[in-house]
Amino acid sequence: MNIIFLGAPGAGKGTQAEKVSETFKIPTISTGAIIREAIKTGTPMGTAAKQYTEKGDLVPDEVVIGIIKERLANDDCANGFILDGFPRTIPQAKALDEMGVKVDLALSIEVRDEVIVERMGGRRVCDKCGASYHTKYNPSKDGVTCDKDGTTLTLRKDDAPEVVKSRLETYHAQTEPIKEYYSACGKLKTVDGENDVAKITEAIIAVLNEIGR
Repeated sequence: MNIIFLGAPGAGKGTQAEKVSETFKIPTISTGAIIREAIKTGTPMGTAAKQYTEKGDLVPDEVVIGIIKERLANDDCANGFILDGFPRTIPQAKALDEMGVKVDLALSIEVRDEVIVERMGGRRVCDKCGASYHTKYNPSKDGVTCDKDGTTLTLRKDDAPEVVKSRLETYHAQTEPIKEYYSACGKLKTVDGENDVAKITEAIIAVLNEIGR
């Protein structure tokens, strides 16, 4: 099953995509993690992307689409995948169709803006493996280091309040219209993203099981 996770920054897409990936044994492809790695290592793509991410703006389509094309060609995507963070604009959604990629479901995790702002301030990430946690909603075992590799967790610069508000404005203007695009195709489903993590996961798996029948 080829799945797209939609939702505002901080809606919990990364956390839920990881849980669905474990359940259905398909890879999660997070463009955000790939871009952050490129920024960290100082690649030409990372340098180009950095000027946008630090302001809370979207990375240009041509950069993101190039990353996705390379990733979907890998063997582990043969039986399905989860896209987290792509597409973010209607042109990207159309580009995905033009690539011949079949999308079975676009799943939108719905969370109010005020809840997003609260969540982002508590989010912590592992710079080594890209795992995402939250000090209140999804803490690591010790609250300080990554459960997977023991790396000290950090607060990303783009989780600062002023950047979060900018990212939400960008999301509503450029990304949210994608819901209408996939709704018109009969592929959009929504879940309430303001429950606890386990209940959201249950709701998502129920939707996927229904679609997969």
